[in-house]
Amino acid sequence: MTTILDELVVPPLAETDWKEQAPPVFAPDETDYAPRRSPGAAQSTRCLARQFIGQDHERDEEPFDLREPVGPEDKFDDIIGRSDSLRAVLDEVKIVAPTDSTVLILGETGTGKELIAQAIHHRSSRRDRPFVRVNCAAIPSGLLESELFGHERGAFTGAIARKIGRFELANGGTLFLDEIGDIPPELQPKLLRVLQEQEFECLGSTQTTRVNVRVVAATSRDLLQMVANREFRSDLYYRLNVFPVRLPALRGRSEDIALLVRHFVHLCSKRMSRRVEQIPQEAVRVLLTYAWPGNVRELQNFIERAVILSPSKVLRAPLAELKQSLACQDACGQGSAPKSMTLKDAERDHIIQALAETN
Repeated sequence: MTTILDELVVPPLAETDWKEQAPPVFAPDETDYAPRRSPGAAQSTRCLARQFIGQDHERDEEPFDLREPVGPEDKFDDIIGRSDSLRAVLDEVKIVAPTDSTVLILGETGTGKELIAQAIHHRSSRRDRPFVRVNCAAIPSGLLESELFGHERGAFTGAIARKIGRFELANGGTLFLDEIGDIPPELQPKLLRVLQEQEFECLGSTQTTRVNVRVVAATSRDLLQMVANREFRSDLYYRLNVFPVRLPALRGRSEDIALLVRHFVHLCSKRMSRRVEQIPQEAVRVLLTYAWPGNVRELQNFIERAVILSPSKVLRAPLAELKQSLACQDACGQGSAPKSMTLKDAERDHIIQALAETN
């Protein structure tokens, strides 16, 4: 039976050499720290490590082949992966996409929440209508209402012309509200109304505008904790939480790292007119054991940097920064990547760390 890394990165072995093997490529201490991250990640990493056992000793440092593209069976629109945790999420997407229900996508930063939102739109009956994005954290709170609902000329200082809001632009299609947890409290009742009634008034107007918009929201924050802290309206939370979809962190689906590496190497090599075709064995070991707190986005940026540094066919990955991070986590006893937390929790942890460092 062909394994995942046999297809992706491990050169084929002769049948006569199968039983006469050198010691494993992975040393025990390179996989023992995995249980400190999570049981699922530990099991995946050990499984991947075992798949490296059986290589010829003379080829221990021989690079792995990256030339074969990622197959269509490992793609879901623009989402790459074949792990069980990701497949479970994609099955939920297939179920909810044909409906008009509101979807709340939860997950750490960099896990691909916008890609999931796009997949929901493309698999719905609204696929031929607009898909409009709004990052609620990137727009100043004083301008967010105008951005979402529009304004009339003269509604406020500087409003020299009428502006159409994102809800009106997305009429008939899908509106993706990214970082919904950062929407200011004074704007939450108006958002709740448009979700319930599909109508609103733009700034400076008394005329009600009706729309037909499907809302897909996303956040990396703990909305339930925000509700408990009275930072987010409970009725708005329940209105958004019709169909929650929780994305797994990359450290919980280590078997997808090799696929993602191959995919990003192909994309970056094509864009930069490079011919990166192989990756050293040491780089594979480090990529599999790193916790990736920035998830897929961090991996993508790391591979892009590696391709920039690779003038030849072998990927020259800057492993020193990853090894330094792993060593720091090991020394501090932090084997797990940071969990999603509220701003208050992050500030508390930062204060405690600063007090400890300064005695």
